[in-house]
Amino acid sequence: MKKLVSLLLVFLMIGSLFACAPQTETTTEPAEATEAAETTQEAEATEAAEPAEPQQGVTDTEVLIANSIAVSGAYAPVGIPFQYGMEAYFKMVNDNGGIAGRTINYIHTDDEFSPEKGIAAFEKFFYDDKVFAIVGHFGTPVVSATLDEMKELGIPTVYYATGIGQLYQDKAEGNDRSSFPIQPIYTTEGQVMVAYAKGYFNATTVGVVYTNDDAGKSLFEGIQVAAEKYGVTIVAESIQAGATDASAQVAKVKDCDMVIAAMIQATFPVLIKEMEKQDIMKPVLTTYVNVSKTLTDANAEHVQKLMKTEGAGIYGLGWVDTTDLTTEEFVNFYKYMPEVGATESDMNAFAMTGWIAGSVFCQGLERCGEDLTWANFIDAMESAPIQNPFGGSVDFSDGQRKGTTEMNLSKMDDTAASGWSLIIPIKSIDDILAGVN
Repeated sequence: MKKLVSLLLVFLMIGSLFACAPQTETTTEPAEATEAAETTQEAEATEAAEPAEPQQGVTDTEVLIANSIAVSGAYAPVGIPFQYGMEAYFKMVNDNGGIAGRTINYIHTDDEFSPEKGIAAFEKFFYDDKVFAIVGHFGTPVVSATLDEMKELGIPTVYYATGIGQLYQDKAEGNDRSSFPIQPIYTTEGQVMVAYAKGYFNATTVGVVYTNDDAGKSLFEGIQVAAEKYGVTIVAESIQAGATDASAQVAKVKDCDMVIAAMIQATFPVLIKEMEKQDIMKPVLTTYVNVSKTLTDANAEHVQKLMKTEGAGIYGLGWVDTTDLTTEEFVNFYKYMPEVGATESDMNAFAMTGWIAGSVFCQGLERCGEDLTWANFIDAMESAPIQNPFGGSVDFSDGQRKGTTEMNLSKMDDTAASGWSLIIPIKSIDDILAGVN
């Protein structure tokens, strides 16, 4: 399936032939020698004056970018608004004249969340369409299947709609620098969890129940790193992803100061219901993936005591600030979404992440100005922190590829419109540990 990339290296070899004739003999007349030298110089000057080939996907008036998204099938409710969010942002940019005289031409296709279709889509974008960048690379299976080839080719890739540990790097070098994860990577989020455990909950012993899938293990990897760094004792128990019984795991962590639930959606309710069943009233902290009204509505009646007992509670992290919808960014978001065909139901958190993907990419373009090449774009993205239009920033300097490291803290609240109440606004790990009580 994978195409073989052939790079044809053309070397211009200029050889000089010297005759082994006696010194008294001349093999080339002076006039001929002068003429030959002038001809060679003219050829070299002509070669030097030839303009370099333009960067793939870039013209004087346009930048061509692409992605494949699941806009049909089970993941369409996520993919459709994500696509609308990107389209809306690029429409806003193009309506205002583009960037450095170039408009954004965004093409996309439906990969149905299939790795095979995702590979085919990427190879078409790269080899046939010759796009400048992939923006908004969508979904764990597709990202996992294409990441190595994309890095090998060195094409800039901005924003991954997944938090898999494969994206995490402390010090990216070479073509690895072309990768720019924005949303939280689970390995990074695990470190933020420990920072909140120590800086907000004042916990010295933390129970960690983690699923044995990529999400759980990546979260736990980050938890281990931060626990050692910040002097927090960990009591860890693994659980099968999708398990229906967490009684043994809960019994093992009941004496800890708090519990970190390093797991996503389906397994999380099993854990918190079991804690309430065993009457273990401790704070529970979980990933941003679980911070949704749907999850609160589905479980609130089963965890009332845990949710509302003083000194306990169910907490989650977040990386988008939606407390003030009157900011210029939100005003533009709600203005341009309908203009690309989005309905009111499409204007959700998934659409906001698409808007973020577009914003981050365009910030890199603005830093490059007219001189837009892969190398300049990568340097520009690393030159200073990139702002998240909905709060916080992400730093790619010195090869950091950790995704967002600044996150907020919310508490499950079945009386709140969103199902969660904001407790702490977006903060960096250093600010969290400085004390946020």
